This record gives sequence, C-alpha cells and structure tokens, in this order.
Amino acid sequence: MDLIKEALEFEQEKTTFKTTSERIVASRRAKDFILGLNEIYKENKDPNIMDIMKRLTVIKQKIEKRLKGRPSAA
Repeated sequence: MDLIKEALEFEQEKTTFKTTSERIVASRRAKDFILGLNEIYKENKDPNIMDIMKRLTVIKQKIEKRLKGRPSAA
C-alpha cells in the first residue's frame, strides 16, 4: 500500500513542470505509478485504485500533450 501513498502524493504535488526534463521525469513517474497500481488492481479489484489510476492518467496526458507542443503551421 506504500505505492498508493506515493501515487497520491504525486497527484497532490505541483503540476507546473518548468523544463522539458522535469516533464519527462514526471510523465515516467506517472506511468510507473499507473502500471504498479494496475498490478494491485488486478488482485484486489478495488474501485478506489481504479479512480486513482484514472486521475493519474489525466495528469500524464496533460504532461505529454505539453511535451509534444503545438504542430507547426506548414
């Protein structure tokens, strides 16, 4: 259950990642948390864990969207 605590702390942290490297690290951490929670969810089928995974996925998607940037007008 330590992973759940860490995931909740990550979710509560500031989400303004200034540099590209901070965004990459945050995206990878979110992915690790999601995959780890998924393994726990497979055993327990706890809906609270699924909710945490969904919220982390939204955070991860926002970070990745920012990493990709705007498409160039060609």
